[in-house]
Amino acid sequence: MKVKSIILASAAFATLSVFSAQAAETIKIAFVDPLSGPFASTGSSGLQQFRYAVDELVNKKGGVLGGRMFEIVAYDNKMSPKESLIQFKRAIGEGVHFIAQGNSSGVANALTDAIKKHNKRNPDNRALFLNYSAVDPVLTNAKCNFWHFRFDANADIKMNALTDVIKVNQNIKKIYLIGQDYSFGKAVAAGAVKYLGEKRPDIEIVGNELHPIGKVKDFTPYATKIRASGADAVITGNWGADMVGLGKAIGDTGLDIPIYTYYAANDGITKTIGAGGKNKIRLVHEGPLNPPRTEAYKTYHTGFKAKNPDKDISQFRIVNTIQMLAKAIEAAGSAKPIDVARALEGMEFESLHGEKLMMRAKDHQMLQPVHISVHTDENITFDSDNSGYGLLVEKSVSAADAALPTTCNMKRPS
Repeated sequence: MKVKSIILASAAFATLSVFSAQAAETIKIAFVDPLSGPFASTGSSGLQQFRYAVDELVNKKGGVLGGRMFEIVAYDNKMSPKESLIQFKRAIGEGVHFIAQGNSSGVANALTDAIKKHNKRNPDNRALFLNYSAVDPVLTNAKCNFWHFRFDANADIKMNALTDVIKVNQNIKKIYLIGQDYSFGKAVAAGAVKYLGEKRPDIEIVGNELHPIGKVKDFTPYATKIRASGADAVITGNWGADMVGLGKAIGDTGLDIPIYTYYAANDGITKTIGAGGKNKIRLVHEGPLNPPRTEAYKTYHTGFKAKNPDKDISQFRIVNTIQMLAKAIEAAGSAKPIDVARALEGMEFESLHGEKLMMRAKDHQMLQPVHISVHTDENITFDSDNSGYGLLVEKSVSAADAALPTTCNMKRPS
C-alpha cells in the first residue's frame, strides 16, 4: 500500500508539474518590422507600443490560460521582403507561432504567402499572421487566407472615407496624387482614381506620381511640381521618412492647400511639419485621439507617455491586436494557431475608445469606425512628438458605413 501511495503521489506530482509548465510557458509574438535603416523610427515606435500593450493589458492582469504571459520578440526585417522571410523562419525555429507585422504591404504580401505554404507543409508547427498595419486591399481580397488577420482598415476603406470628405468640398477642382512606388502606394493611387471618379467626376487629377520608397533625400522637386500643377489638394499614402520629407518640402514651398494623408503624424512627422501643417494636414485613421472618448483610454495613453516620453501611441490598432489575441486564446482555451484563428473569426470586440469592432469572418478584415482628423494645436488633449500639435477629429464614419465588400474566397483547413 505504501508503494502504491508513493506511485500515485508521484503521478499526481508529475501531472501537476506538466500543468504548471504549461501555465508558465510564455506565448511569444514575433515583431517583424524595420529596426534599422530609413524606417527604423517607425519600427521602434511600433515595438514599444506592442511591449507596453502586452505588459499593461495582458501580463499585469495575470496573462492568459491561467498564467501564461505574452512576450514580444523583435526581429529586424530591414524593410525587406527577403529578409522578412529569413526572420520568419528564424522565429519558427525559436518556437514562435504568432507573427506581427505592419510596415510595408510588400513585406506583408511575402509573409502571407510564406505562412500559408509553411502551415500546409507543417500542420504540427503552424503560425498565425497578425497584420496590424499593412493595408494593401489584395491581402483580404484575392490573396486572403485563413492564417492572415488584418487589424487595420485597408487602403480602399480609408480612401472611401477620405473621398466622402473631399466630395463635399466644392473648392477642390484639381488633385495631385503622390506616393511610394510599391504595392501600397499603387493601391492608394488606384483607390483615389476610383472613388473620386465615382463621387466627384468633375475633379481633375493633375498628377499621379510614384517615387522610390525610402530613397528620396530631397522632396523639393516633387513639391515644386505639385505647386506648378495648380492642385487644390494632395492625396498621399507616404509614411515614415518619406512622409517627413514630403511634408517638410510642401511646407517649405508655402502651399496652402489641404493634404489628405494616411500616415502624416507621429514619429517625427508632426514635429517636422509643425505650424506649417495647421488646418492643412488631414489624416485618415482608427482610434479617435482628440477629444479622447473614454477614461480608460485617457489612463492608458497617460501611462504610456509616462513610460515612453519620447514616443506616441501612433498605431492604436496595436492595442486592439493584443487585446483580441488574448480574448481569442481565452475563448479557444488554447494557444494553437488554428484554434486561435477560429476564435478570431467573427469576433466582436469593444476597444478602449468604447468603439465596437468586428473581425469579419469572410476575409479576416477588421471592420471598425474610421476617422478623419486635422493637424492643429487647438483643443488638443494629447499632442504628438511633444510638439504642441496633434490630431483633432473632424469627421467619423461608422464601421457599417466604412465597410466595403470583399472578393475573398477563403479555403479553410479541415
